[in-house]
Amino acid sequence: MSEGSERWVTEDVLSLDALLQETEDPACGALAVFGGAVRNYNDGRSVSGMRYEAHTAMAARVLREVEEEMLARFDIARARIIHRVGSLKLGEMSVYVVVRAGHRGPAFDAGRWGIDELKRRVPVWKEEFYVEGDSEFVPGVPLKQPPIGDESSFADNNTTKES
Repeated sequence: MSEGSERWVTEDVLSLDALLQETEDPACGALAVFGGAVRNYNDGRSVSGMRYEAHTAMAARVLREVEEEMLARFDIARARIIHRVGSLKLGEMSVYVVVRAGHRGPAFDAGRWGIDELKRRVPVWKEEFYVEGDSEFVPGVPLKQPPIGDESSFADNNTTKES
């Protein structure tokens, strides 16, 4: 993994406690947490595990941008997103979105927006393993060729601010 990417993308087991400590803010009365776990069933099939792959540097960059956009768009004080890659067992956490704000409304709104943007923009792909022994990649964010000299538009993303 590239230097600094581990803040957003990691092969390590995710620690909610560490994220809560990192985002702690005595001015915030609201905490919203979304956690995504590997479930045992998807699209009519029994799942035995999952493997996440990512273009790590790009994924980290987009996750950082999503955090920054959350802070700019919503009345919140702290935002952190982290995604795990590698092989995960049933029940293991693959992603956390942590938001702290003065009040619950902005915290909930920012958290939902953050996970939705992650799913829409971040180049992370998952391969589901089924109890029958086969596996399949779930459709994810496609990469597109950036214009020559412009590595900033690497994922199919639209980061235009809403009015």
